Amino acid sequence: MRIAIPSENGIVYQHFGHTPEFTIYEVESELIKNKEFVSTEGSGHEALADFLTVHSVNVVICGNIGSGAKNALREKRIELIPGVVGTADDMIVKYLSGEKMGNPDTECTHHHEDGHECGDQCGNCDHH
Repeated sequence: MRIAIPSENGIVYQHFGHTPEFTIYEVESELIKNKEFVSTEGSGHEALADFLTVHSVNVVICGNIGSGAKNALREKRIELIPGVVGTADDMIVKYLSGEKMGNPDTECTHHHEDGHECGDQCGNCDHH
């Protein structure tokens, strides 16, 4: 199983569609076999579902995510656990231990253009 977490400097990046990289963990029998950092190379929003498919990702653990990206991941049959905050390493440990995490209703509903500002629309979006 391959689990991806949008990240920057080891911290869960809070806007899925603008993440600079993913920390991708390869997991076997609930043990981490490999950890790598993969640049998104400018891919964003719904295009990230294709990017993750190319990298054989099965699960995404993230902070905030818009409905378009949620739907794109669903179409690719990638499990989604949104609404987490903290370090990527802490989130993978929680996931592997079976701890309840995130909030399935987390959704960034305010679409942004220049100078992304989530404000209250995204809940805990604090990447600025």
